[in-house]
Amino acid sequence: MSVRARMKVESIELQQGGGGSVVLFPVASGSAENEQFYKYTPSGKLELSTINADAIGQFELGKEFYIDISPA
Repeated sequence: MSVRARMKVESIELQQGGGGSVVLFPVASGSAENEQFYKYTPSGKLELSTINADAIGQFELGKEFYIDISPA
């Protein structure tokens, strides 16, 4: 079993000393692929926090990411 979502970075909050948090929401429009994902994931929110400055630096406001979820 696995689930794939396509999400867009809506906000990034950096913390003093490195790291921070990023908030992503499901995509809704902008391409045919986004509209297809939106049909199956119309709402939601993912918030990730880290103390790793390099990790938080990989996120850009407005950039889209695939989020894959599978059993551990």
